[in-house]
Amino acid sequence: QLVESGGGLVQPGESLTLSCAVSGVSVDRYAMGWFRQAPGKGREEVSCIRTSSVDGRSRYLEAEKGRLTVSRDKAKNTLNLRIDTQKPEDTAVYYCATWPSYDCDGSPDYWGQGTQVTVSP
Repeated sequence: QLVESGGGLVQPGESLTLSCAVSGVSVDRYAMGWFRQAPGKGREEVSCIRTSSVDGRSRYLEAEKGRLTVSRDKAKNTLNLRIDTQKPEDTAVYYCATWPSYDCDGSPDYWGQGTQVTVSP
């Protein structure tokens, strides 16, 4: 089970960290990542991180590189996403997801319910 948290209303320029609580499996068992869906738009991948057994490397949405940091907290069994310098265009529902493999090839096969992030003055 994947349960996202940390969303809410934030001011432009602020930072925000989203968390995905993972239950039933280790957070490092499969590749995991984040997607978002803005109003009226399709779902897009924000980040994906490989398992430590591969190399633990991550990839990010090209347009947002430098503002995003994805990480695993193995002690808490959570996947986190930090978004710096929030912009109104970051307003979206953010979803946590797992891939059916150790790397980020193909598509995720399991999703959380999402958490709403709204960036507004």
